[in-house]
Amino acid sequence: MNILIIGDVIGRAGRRALKALLPELIKEYDIDFIVSNAENAAGGFGLTLKVYEELSSLGIDVFTSGNHIWDNKEIFSFIDQKENVLRPINYSKENIPGRGFGLFRKKDKNILIINAMGRVFMGSNLENPFFMVKDIISQYEFDLCLVDFHAEATAEKYAFALYMEHEFPEKANKICIYGTHTHVPTADNFIFPSGMAYVTDIGMTGAWHSIIGTSYDAISKYLTGLPVRFEVDSSQGILNAILLKAQDKIESIQRFQIFENVV
Repeated sequence: MNILIIGDVIGRAGRRALKALLPELIKEYDIDFIVSNAENAAGGFGLTLKVYEELSSLGIDVFTSGNHIWDNKEIFSFIDQKENVLRPINYSKENIPGRGFGLFRKKDKNILIINAMGRVFMGSNLENPFFMVKDIISQYEFDLCLVDFHAEATAEKYAFALYMEHEFPEKANKICIYGTHTHVPTADNFIFPSGMAYVTDIGMTGAWHSIIGTSYDAISKYLTGLPVRFEVDSSQGILNAILLKAQDKIESIQRFQIFENVV
């Protein structure tokens, strides 16, 4: 089974790059299942129903997210109805819409997908993601488990992966822990000794010659220290993703960084 996991899609440039590059990737690598982080897909902030439908039409099976999932208030009108749209599992359990995980069936495989958010530099009001994800993995039987760990600190991401490896040695070779949020891809795509697949951050799908997907105007924040509204950059796009190959266990994890062709 070939699973493609796409890094944070940033606004129109990210969606444009997906439309241009994803069909050929699906064909060339015989992709069976696609997951994408879409918390910035609508204008760089949140997810709308129209954008959800646009990305779904490209063949994306499941959408994960992070701290920006609530930025566009339209999400509240449909997140409970869309079982393939996930938000971080470790928000408070009180009256939070949506779901933090799902069990999906594809090619006779049960795929457990969990969306969690780190707490270092992200928000102390979040529940502990280590314990919450451990609890879900303990409860469910699966052929493959994918965890989008949406976090700022690289050490927290790696620590999270090592903790899961330690807690589930018998399941580790069916688990992939991958990081999102920083928009910067890392070169540490590994298969751990236990067989667990890991990468600290997939990177983003958006305008690459930009400030993590936003226009150069955002530079004023760093020059003056004053708040500024970030606008999505519209220049040449890039697609960052990982490809997992798995049968009875995860066999490989491969990084992709593909530039959009521009005329």
